[in-house]
Amino acid sequence: MFIHELHVVLVHGKSWRSERRTARGFQSSNMSLYRNSAWFLKGVTEFTRNAFLSASKRFVEKDLEVSVAGRSFMITGANSGIGKATAMAIAKRGGTIHMVCRNKDKAEEARADIVKETGNKEVYVHILDLSETKKVWEFAEGFKRKYKSLNVLINNAGAIMSQRDLNAEGLEKSFATNVLGVYILTKSLIPLLEKSVDPRVITVSSGGMLVQKLRTGNLQSERGRYDGTMVYAQHKRQQVVMTEQLAKTHTNIHFSVMHPGWVDTPVANAMPDFHQSMKDSLRTPEQGADTVVWLSVSEAAVKNPSGRFYQDRKMVSTHLPLAWTHSSPLEEQKLMSVLEDLAKTFQSH
Repeated sequence: MFIHELHVVLVHGKSWRSERRTARGFQSSNMSLYRNSAWFLKGVTEFTRNAFLSASKRFVEKDLEVSVAGRSFMITGANSGIGKATAMAIAKRGGTIHMVCRNKDKAEEARADIVKETGNKEVYVHILDLSETKKVWEFAEGFKRKYKSLNVLINNAGAIMSQRDLNAEGLEKSFATNVLGVYILTKSLIPLLEKSVDPRVITVSSGGMLVQKLRTGNLQSERGRYDGTMVYAQHKRQQVVMTEQLAKTHTNIHFSVMHPGWVDTPVANAMPDFHQSMKDSLRTPEQGADTVVWLSVSEAAVKNPSGRFYQDRKMVSTHLPLAWTHSSPLEEQKLMSVLEDLAKTFQSH
């Protein structure tokens, strides 16, 4: 869930080394301005609360009139916002919930709310900070030893940082959380998913990724000024590419990635100016979670091809028109190779 302020990129008069570099700078800035303007206009018409209410008129109610008793769902970041709303909705339908959360007190409080409201006691808390790379491996391997099946993995947890910070392994924290942690958790749990009935993986991305082209040359945000919102948007683009690639290699699992719209959650509060100006138009966590729940439990969702991007229960494009955000197959493969190599580096043996 990503809410982004409209960034107007200005090219200041500087002494460039060559006219060619100047032209390239203006071209890049104009493209950034176009992407951000097009994205904001799209957001105003498609990502708001009213846009959800409008879209919901075409929803098929019976899609969610299902029982998922006996099926298990792992949800990261399940103690608040979209994650908690997703857990609540699936628990109401009888699903076994595995809440993967960073803060034990908040997680237990959320679990108590879910059990009280749904009457479903099959709700379990697991404590994990996705930014701690080695611990992600350890958690996933431990989970596979303890549990016989996992039907659905929902990668919801995310981090937006105001400044560059490193984890214990020396990795940039938001990359470790949003990208590498998601990759390791998903890859490690694939064997368990594959031997379960109707396995699915849903990743909560963001429409913010529409302003970003995949870039694999600065994954740790070591170069240039650190802009947390843009770093987050790049990570959300990487999640989309990751989903597309995993869908190709693991064809018996249904992968999907989605944008929940502009939602009033803790991540939204990380951008106070935008939150203040748009607060009356933001979706509720339940509205933001609707498509996650639909992708997780409905029969209709898995009739669509694996690896697609969704908004309001509908497959949508992963690119804005004329925004030049397409990446080459080579670049996409490079991302997967780098993630695989990094993941192996921190794998417990």
